[in-house]
Amino acid sequence: MHLVILARLLSVGRAVLAALQGQLRKLCWSLTPFCLSLSLPLPGRRQDSPRRWKREEWDDASPTPTSVNYHFTRQCNYKCGFCFHTAKTSFVLPLEEAKRGLAMLKEAGMEKINFSGGEPFLQDRGEFVGKLVQFCKQELELPSVSIVSNGSLIRERWFKKYGEYLDILAISCDSFDEDVNVLIGRGQGKKNHVENLHKLRQWCREYAVAFKINSVINRFNVEEDMNEQIKALNPVRWKVFQCLLIEGENSGEDALREAEKFVISDEDFEKFLDRHKDVSCLVPESNQKMRDSYLILDEYMRFLNCRNGRKEPSKSILDVGVEAAIKFSGFDEKMFLTRGGKYVWSKADMKLDW
Repeated sequence: MHLVILARLLSVGRAVLAALQGQLRKLCWSLTPFCLSLSLPLPGRRQDSPRRWKREEWDDASPTPTSVNYHFTRQCNYKCGFCFHTAKTSFVLPLEEAKRGLAMLKEAGMEKINFSGGEPFLQDRGEFVGKLVQFCKQELELPSVSIVSNGSLIRERWFKKYGEYLDILAISCDSFDEDVNVLIGRGQGKKNHVENLHKLRQWCREYAVAFKINSVINRFNVEEDMNEQIKALNPVRWKVFQCLLIEGENSGEDALREAEKFVISDEDFEKFLDRHKDVSCLVPESNQKMRDSYLILDEYMRFLNCRNGRKEPSKSILDVGVEAAIKFSGFDEKMFLTRGGKYVWSKADMKLDW
């Protein structure tokens, strides 16, 4: 008799469990980031093999997320051929969830947040990133809040509303020859990327935002002499990157870009740096320095590990917390410090001629 009752209870239990699993899967279709953390199938998303973490990786001490790059969107209005964070999804976290994650990062030791994409000003015409910038400076009181943008969608009204909360605006500019920009994919109709760069430089002066330029050195601009233009614009930093291949992003069968034609040798990169050695704000970053020295957070707030030449995601910090997720980031804290990742990054501490 007891065995019969037990069998019936087990049968009922299995039925209840199956029903709960069905409801959970339905819920996950509407709560995408949580699905990712539970490894349940998502609509329209190819399921990759789970990352096999080594046991010793669990035991490593968690690095401090001093400086975080949050790529909250993958969508962009440009088509740069070497882009290594391509538009594989259109997902953007709800604003309050993004704020919750940023507060968790602050609690874990974050001092600097950099908002990037995709193009961060695409979402709600810049209002989304503006509200995040204001939250991080006003509520979280972070020493440094910055944005990397192609600059094409930024309007003066954004500076009037949010400029006081932004420490650094970095504009991507790979060439001062507009034909080269078009070849690279950094162009949009009749808009002139270089002319827009100068307009943004002036707005940064007027609204007391530190101005920075990012350039990716590749086969189409490696011979260019940018000394005169950079000195005239006088950015606080000119970050010069060597074109980098990331499997699954801008290289390989499942990539949306074919960046191989943009790649240059280490020797060519060094020649470019030597040609611009007299530019005092130059900050060079080779592939070796760049790959593991950035903490990259994707649109689901997952840390991306690039050590194997791909972007392998951790669980979302929203689900497992910062300490658990960051262990799988592949972040090299020593390289971060060696490459000068920590610098005077608050505009309150900069001696700038606005």
